[in-house]
Amino acid sequence: MGTASIKRKLIAGGLASALVLQRLKLMEAASGRGAIFTLHQVRPYETLVPDPNRHLEISPQFLAIALRTLWRENYEFISLDEVPERLARPSSDRPFAAFALDDAYGNAQSMALPVFERFDAPFTVFVCEGLSKRSHTLWWETLSALIHKATELDYTFGGTRLVLKTGTSAQKQLAFNRIAACINTPNEAEAIQTLNALAMQHGIDSKALVEGTILSGADLQAFASHPLVRLGAHSLSHRALTHLNDDELKREIIGSADYVESLCGRRPTCFAYPYGDARSVDSRTVNAVCNAGFTLAVTTTPGTLSAQHAQQLHSLPRISLNGYFQTPTAVKALASGIPFRLFG
Repeated sequence: MGTASIKRKLIAGGLASALVLQRLKLMEAASGRGAIFTLHQVRPYETLVPDPNRHLEISPQFLAIALRTLWRENYEFISLDEVPERLARPSSDRPFAAFALDDAYGNAQSMALPVFERFDAPFTVFVCEGLSKRSHTLWWETLSALIHKATELDYTFGGTRLVLKTGTSAQKQLAFNRIAACINTPNEAEAIQTLNALAMQHGIDSKALVEGTILSGADLQAFASHPLVRLGAHSLSHRALTHLNDDELKREIIGSADYVESLCGRRPTCFAYPYGDARSVDSRTVNAVCNAGFTLAVTTTPGTLSAQHAQQLHSLPRISLNGYFQTPTAVKALASGIPFRLFG
């Protein structure tokens, strides 16, 4: 059994334990005032082995299950930009749930929107200018397509040559992990450029993948006119922000806000850090986002929201709706906040 499989089994066990504690009405304070739920792709699943991006994809049916589960748990669905005011209020008996879709995948409009409409649930779509303008690529999608098409990869980066067999499922997953590790470095842009060139050698056009996957500027303009939809900023290039110098960092953050404003006529109040983890979130980047005038910013650190987060509005946690855990019990356990208290 691989490391990823073991991790998923541990998570599943943690969710089951949390649900038991919730039913016993223990650790009730862990649920806090509410939660921000994040997702990426929403579409019917097509089996892929291995599927290194499985965690970034849920089905429309599960999205409906998640919303119905939260509604039955008495959650109020609010817009993300309402979160600061709700955290500043005196405690309420009714928790809230806000929703965010990162990267502006096309199925946010075609698949997710009809589900959100059924529950009258507002949501924020975080837009990356480079993706919507097709000047940048989704390296994780490119790499997944590449490992499935090739039987061997020859990837040279930073003076190191990786010759990777990709004939079996295990080899494909290992190759994905090895190349992803090269990309998750300060030389991210160069590593992605090298990946795109290698993909092209195998007949995979990384920009065509973006064209078929991400909403264009015109699409986003139309999408933003829907009363349930808000657009947020998600940087220009989706690079790890902590690796950028101060001028580049400012350009990524403010330029992203400028682009979203050009699409919908409103300055975005919300920012989502690319990747949402230590690659993009530290004291310097948080200060830069705050200074850019955003009301709040979200990370991918898992957790619920409590009153203390009213003082931490530029590094808020979110709960991921994960493709590996698409059940009502998983939603209830995550919303309880108990897994994050138990396991960090």
